Amino acid sequence: MRKFLCLGLFFHCIILFAQQKDSLSYHLHFTTTELLVGKTFDSNTNFPETNLHKTLFLNFGKTNRDTNQEWAYRLGYPKTGLSFALTDYGNGKELGYSVSVLPFTEFNLQKKRRRIKMLVGMGTAYYTKRYDSLPYIYNNYPEVVNRANRTRLNWSFRLFFYYKFLQTKNSNWRVGFGYFHQSNGHTKLPNQGMNSILLSLSREVNYTTETKKTPLLSKNNFLKSTYWFIRLRTGVGQNALAEYLNSRKPVYTISFSGGKVYNNTLRIGAGVYYRLYGGYHDYIKNDGELVVSEYSYMQENPLKYASSYGAFADAELLLGHVGFGISLGYNFYKPFYEVQWRLAEGFYWQTDSGNAIWIEGELNKMFKLKNQISSRLGMAYYLFNNNKAPKHNVFIGAYLNANLGQADFSELSIGYVYKFN
Repeated sequence: MRKFLCLGLFFHCIILFAQQKDSLSYHLHFTTTELLVGKTFDSNTNFPETNLHKTLFLNFGKTNRDTNQEWAYRLGYPKTGLSFALTDYGNGKELGYSVSVLPFTEFNLQKKRRRIKMLVGMGTAYYTKRYDSLPYIYNNYPEVVNRANRTRLNWSFRLFFYYKFLQTKNSNWRVGFGYFHQSNGHTKLPNQGMNSILLSLSREVNYTTETKKTPLLSKNNFLKSTYWFIRLRTGVGQNALAEYLNSRKPVYTISFSGGKVYNNTLRIGAGVYYRLYGGYHDYIKNDGELVVSEYSYMQENPLKYASSYGAFADAELLLGHVGFGISLGYNFYKPFYEVQWRLAEGFYWQTDSGNAIWIEGELNKMFKLKNQISSRLGMAYYLFNNNKAPKHNVFIGAYLNANLGQADFSELSIGYVYKFN
């Protein structure tokens, strides 16, 4: 009898162990309350004094642990969601406050313990105060001036790293460190932008627990795959030429590219682009002072000299219907940027007699780099899920284009992607 009891207990333990191993519990959704403190850096000379920067973030998201899409498996089940932020830059009277909304993705930087995370978010921010366009003289600034933001609506971006130092049944406590930025994408000048370095303390609360008797997707569920593609994109953007020529003008763009998609998750490509700047064209056509005096040859063909073309390489992370992309390009031709630089980087100088004269910007090494190197950052929404590798797909996107990191123009675009078998 004792032998049968021992044998029965042995098999009962095996059954319990097998059930624990074959079953898997995980959380599907979470909310995070996050307090950030730090320093907002001066955007210009005589920038208002700032005290402690304070931001309150509320994040709502999902863990993607229940999805059967390949991108989630390939990326180690990153979290995705939407952030809402209220920010005090340390001087409410002269800088005001901002409210931000940012879609985000959070990646695991460790395979096993998963204590270190990286979060990337990009969206929009609304300011309660903006630059009031007071005139200023280079050597006689107003006592205090905020040249960080000229518009109410701005791009908002954050990059943060987190360390989970305490875990309970349904919550995680984390500390973090990162960068928070807002600017209007050169749609109105000045556009110095707000830049802050911050420390974070957050509590993540998990809910909607799911239990499965089978493990999550493993490498056996997916085979490695690649396919070639071509993509056509066209868009319309906005930018301003210079601070005293501050009307928003359209920028028309078109590009063609091709490359490979890896595991329905990462798109790598290269291509060429053409752009036509409405502000450049109007300045030439309307006999702008600097063109008439030094670049009169541009008046013979305004369309030509208002154009730009080049080549680029890009990468895009495909998360089902959503894509996050970044590109780096080289301008083969952008002749009017020399005029724009001299206009935008110039300043007024007050003479001893009290008169103000305009000093044009110098064509230095930084000008040469920005005239040659272009970059692009943004996100797109695809009509068809990229996880299914559709033969035809279309998308709409919002992008921030830059000259070596300095905003050039903001853009809305549409595009078409064709997949080769």
